[in-house]
Amino acid sequence: MSKFWSDAIRDLTPYVPGEQPKVSNIIKLNTNENPFGPSPKVTHAIHSFESNKLRKYPDPDSTSLKNTLADYYNVSSNQVFVGNGSDEVLAHAFMAFFRQKEPLLMPTITYSFYDVYCNLYNINYEHIPLGDDFSIDLTKYQRPNGGIIFANPNAPTGKALTLDAIEGLLNTNTESVVIVDEAYVDFGAQSAVSLINKYPNILVIQTFSKSRSLAGMRVGFALGNAELIEGLERVKNSFNSYPLDMLAQDTAIAAIQDEQYFQETTQQIISTREWTTVQLESIGFNVVPSKTNFVFATHRYLPGAELMGFLRTHNILVRHFSRPGIENHLRITIGTPDEMSAFIDCLKKHPDISTLD
Repeated sequence: MSKFWSDAIRDLTPYVPGEQPKVSNIIKLNTNENPFGPSPKVTHAIHSFESNKLRKYPDPDSTSLKNTLADYYNVSSNQVFVGNGSDEVLAHAFMAFFRQKEPLLMPTITYSFYDVYCNLYNINYEHIPLGDDFSIDLTKYQRPNGGIIFANPNAPTGKALTLDAIEGLLNTNTESVVIVDEAYVDFGAQSAVSLINKYPNILVIQTFSKSRSLAGMRVGFALGNAELIEGLERVKNSFNSYPLDMLAQDTAIAAIQDEQYFQETTQQIISTREWTTVQLESIGFNVVPSKTNFVFATHRYLPGAELMGFLRTHNILVRHFSRPGIENHLRITIGTPDEMSAFIDCLKKHPDISTLD
């Protein structure tokens, strides 16, 4: 530790992102990236971009992108906020809404960045346990709070809540902000965007990284009541007035405009996910029902860390979490059909799996 660090920084435990290997010839199933490239319209936007424009600052309000998102989701442009990836949008939301006297409520097992933001911004928070089947029971959140956040579908479990369950919470929790983090919603779950004009305290956050295959561009957005969006804008303009560069804005617009490609690729991932689930179950895994571009699975007999290590020796990366309760689970990104076939074939080579009936 440096003697120049402030006390607040000394006590932080930063978020640890998934490994990004520097070598080729790896089947990378550890960071929930889209196995398909972005839309051809994105490629065209990149190739046609006028580099001379880069001498100027980008539009600080990302007006064209906001209007495109507003049209797509049938909301007003003042109900849209954009940021440098959904992580930045989440960070601004924590600062804007969750520094309250009552604690922020969140699931015990969820996106681990939530805890990091709470510690960074000195936000009091409490974890609400999941059910034995990893489900989120929103009736347990009907208690005094300074805000509520959950991912839907949840990560790393992949389980999704129904829209009725979310609306049931909003009917009773009216005095604090409820954030629904929908990073994976396009892979089979129900979005809560339809609720934002009915409930002024819900904020829905999404990303272009997963279903739109733009993880390398870092584009995220929030949809909600105009007053919530104004709060986010106040934080953003006190931190970085230009979060999205010109090319990021152009490619995000292009991705939204190619609905056919979006539907085709997400459906391919869903189909491959279902095939992978069946194959895993046939060789001794229990798989949590998923509405994401990954599956969360544990073998009935073999430790998760051992399986992760075995796969790594065969140049296949998956994500393993050591925290209690999920220490034997693997989070497995859905790759291409060929990648998932190679993944299953590799598991079948494990000496203890190959001997199973």
